[in-house]
Amino acid sequence: MSTSLGLLTGAISSLLNPQQAAPPHYQPDLDTTWQIQLQGPINSGYTADLYVLDLFDTPQNVIDDLHASGRRVICYFSAGTFENWREDKRRFTAADKGRRLGNWPGERWLDTRSINVRAIMSDRIALAASKGCDGVDPDNVDGYSNRTGFPLNYNSQLDYNRFLFDTAHDHGLAVSLKNDLGQIEDLVEYADFAINESCHQWQECHLLTPFIEAGKPVLHIDYLYGADPQGHNIHCQHMDSLGFRSLTLPLALDDSYRFSCND
Repeated sequence: MSTSLGLLTGAISSLLNPQQAAPPHYQPDLDTTWQIQLQGPINSGYTADLYVLDLFDTPQNVIDDLHASGRRVICYFSAGTFENWREDKRRFTAADKGRRLGNWPGERWLDTRSINVRAIMSDRIALAASKGCDGVDPDNVDGYSNRTGFPLNYNSQLDYNRFLFDTAHDHGLAVSLKNDLGQIEDLVEYADFAINESCHQWQECHLLTPFIEAGKPVLHIDYLYGADPQGHNIHCQHMDSLGFRSLTLPLALDDSYRFSCND
């Protein structure tokens, strides 16, 4: 086959079988300042570049107003648990729901291998895109390391998390890796940033450094020090040495107090 004929054949093949590249999406910088609030009236008065807010409960005007002031919005949802107060709760089948989730009333682990569960999560990600969210924060993506009631394992969790990340990117959304420290090496290339809770308390922060090395921020939440200024200062020194962006917040994430290491 001549070179020109080969090029023509390739061009025709491309037209008949177009590759759908994912649209561009937001990538937060290493020095991004942030706030997360999942309960109560949203306080948008912080000088934070990025807000993490509940996908279902956040009024549209809050998202629009934050965008108008130049901020980014990441929409939170639980990707690994059933919550009996969500508007799409009736879509989950009895077979989808496993053991209760610790001390969180109304939550049960999900079988993340379920086609039905994945369809619901795909629709949640589409909802985030329709609301104008810049990204999503899928929570509870480490069921394989918990007592869920299902035979989840490392590989099934990896498959599910990659499904979430690919779906988010297909909708033009950034996506976080929430906790799940044991799979960072396999997932850092898929996620755009990490959100972690209490790595310092469990002496696990070193596991998150691949994100920093990849130029992707680690957004950290401390629940330990509360309003203790001395403990908070020591904590911030540790976080700064790692390059993490850390907040000290109440467990309810209701903005009843907030101490930031970075703004």
